[in-house]
Amino acid sequence: MKFKLGDFVRFVDEKREGYVTKIIDAQTLGVTDEDGFEIPVAISNLTSVHGHGAVAEEVDEPKPIQVNVPGLNKIENGIYLAVANDNKAGNVVHFYLHNQTPGTLLVALNTERKDKYSGAYHGMINTDLSALVYSASLADLDIWPQFLFQILLFSNADVKPLNPLVIHKKFRAKDFSGELKDLPNSKQKGWLIRLDAPTQLIDAQKLKESFFRGADEKKTVDTPPKEVDLHIEKLRDDHHFLAADEILQIQLNYFQKTIDAAVVHHFDKMIFIHGSGNGTLRDKIHKLISKNPHVKTYMDARKEKFGYGATEVVFK
Repeated sequence: MKFKLGDFVRFVDEKREGYVTKIIDAQTLGVTDEDGFEIPVAISNLTSVHGHGAVAEEVDEPKPIQVNVPGLNKIENGIYLAVANDNKAGNVVHFYLHNQTPGTLLVALNTERKDKYSGAYHGMINTDLSALVYSASLADLDIWPQFLFQILLFSNADVKPLNPLVIHKKFRAKDFSGELKDLPNSKQKGWLIRLDAPTQLIDAQKLKESFFRGADEKKTVDTPPKEVDLHIEKLRDDHHFLAADEILQIQLNYFQKTIDAAVVHHFDKMIFIHGSGNGTLRDKIHKLISKNPHVKTYMDARKEKFGYGATEVVFK
């Protein structure tokens, strides 16, 4: 019989029960009894106790759990590990891979320790769902393996596929130094760690050049086009995986960047193509235009070409 961390078990040869809190080797487990003592026990001397709280699972394949999406809308779209404390065995943590993207994740997780690899999980995780991918004892954090995630993002939509993600993660004590928080739609507490956060790369040559740049050297601003298309598919290849509020913010940031560039290059006029849609983007940029001191006036651009989906800006 295969046991997992957190399983409630009973000793075969004596009246003693406890939770599995350590995998010592292929034949031995660490079991913590009701007195809090962790005892090494041979697997052959243990049996599962069914009906104690949650039924002990004997199926290797972990089942997805539903996550409270409204609670996670406060964070950016992305791929997260929800690391949850086991409510029964306090020093055991369970790793749930959470899909906070509109697409489907095809996932493979391997672990590596001293150049020895082991498959830990493979499966498909739909949007707004989580899946149990690993369990470990916090007491053994120093000897945890390195995690190697290989993730493919799949979508039925007509969008350019994103490159597969390969993520190496070695956990340190600092990853678990923060305050425990209630995880969404769960009685468990734990930590939420983003796996696909973009890393800022430092260009060594540009850094070197900045040390020798003259104080009066002006920063160059690229000349923007006379017609600026703000449709999100023109700005980002991964737009299908962005939430509506993220899309709007990207469009507004690009609008502000290009109108500022137009002022620097002394444009007389400029057209912003925002589409008709529900009018949200149009209203937002009109509000920004009306407050810009460099704008003389603005109006709907040529209706015969753009309909009501573009705004022409005339500068002072």
